[in-house]
Amino acid sequence: MTDSPTTPGNTAPTAFDLHIRKSMAWHFGADTGSPFWLAKRDGLGFDPLTDVRGLADLTRFPDVSAELRTVPVGDLIPRGLKDRVFRVYDSGGTTGPPKRIVDSAARAELLVWARDRLLASGVPAEGDWLHLGPSGPHVIGYDVSRYAALSGALFHTVDLDPRWVKRLLADGREDEAERYVQHLLDQAETVLASQKVAVLSSTPPLLEAVCARPRLYELVREQVRAVIWAGTSISAESLRMLDREFFPDAAVVGVYGNSLMGVAPQRPAADGDRHPCVFEPYPATTRLELVDDEGRPVAYGERGRVRLHLVAEEMFLPNVLERDSAVRIPPRPGSPVDGLADVQTYRAVGDVRVIEGVY
Repeated sequence: MTDSPTTPGNTAPTAFDLHIRKSMAWHFGADTGSPFWLAKRDGLGFDPLTDVRGLADLTRFPDVSAELRTVPVGDLIPRGLKDRVFRVYDSGGTTGPPKRIVDSAARAELLVWARDRLLASGVPAEGDWLHLGPSGPHVIGYDVSRYAALSGALFHTVDLDPRWVKRLLADGREDEAERYVQHLLDQAETVLASQKVAVLSSTPPLLEAVCARPRLYELVREQVRAVIWAGTSISAESLRMLDREFFPDAAVVGVYGNSLMGVAPQRPAADGDRHPCVFEPYPATTRLELVDDEGRPVAYGERGRVRLHLVAEEMFLPNVLERDSAVRIPPRPGSPVDGLADVQTYRAVGDVRVIEGVY
């Protein structure tokens, strides 16, 4: 990947390698690490304090993401941060019971960085927001509310329970799922008919439903200056339609992410980009590798499965195979991280059928 590992032929560690070494001392220090990771240290088969020297070594750790479904969340909090107030967020539960993470003030730096990326992609710095999507326990609702707050904007919401939609679809109750979608659109139309909204945040399926509802679509076209989509995969043709046909006068901006990794907003266009939307993760704490079935990085321009390494003060999640695949894109000049394009969802993960629903 872009961060070259420390090898005999490349002795200079990258900035992220140095960050990893510092984080090993933190997460596996008796006074600072979490009970979750401290309990695993003796069974790892290596010493993270001495044997983990950089990005390439993170694949030595087991993928513990499945354990996040059942572990007491208090065990995830580093002892060095015991005086902080933490929040608990869940994953969407797309591949089974939800996974849980803890989060506190450290996310603020990521959100400021992500908002700056949104502004660079055309999201207006002023104007109120409407979020047509999940709130708690999903992290996206909190994140979007903070983007609005950083702009000094009012934040309107229409709450979505994606787990209910997924259950309806799994049970073959498509008619009920459609009625629920129309219920969400009714609420969005009520907001837009009486309030001035500059930014609409939603999911691709719901945005497509908005476009199929004439009165609501006209309200969006009349006042919304930026449409942010996140949550599910989108085809190249659907993205082209949203950008050029349905919302030609608004910025259409994508955000990739989930509760485990945080967010990877659409990056500003770079020379030579063949894909209309390229995502880039937060370089201070996150690396997203694209790997083949053997776990080896794929070449630029090739599709691979997303492998997450999150190395933050509050959470350490190395070597996590995500439920998505994407095309690996070279980094922009000056960036230490690769881009990801054309993110698509695996249709089966661990023998579990993936149901996206509307999120």
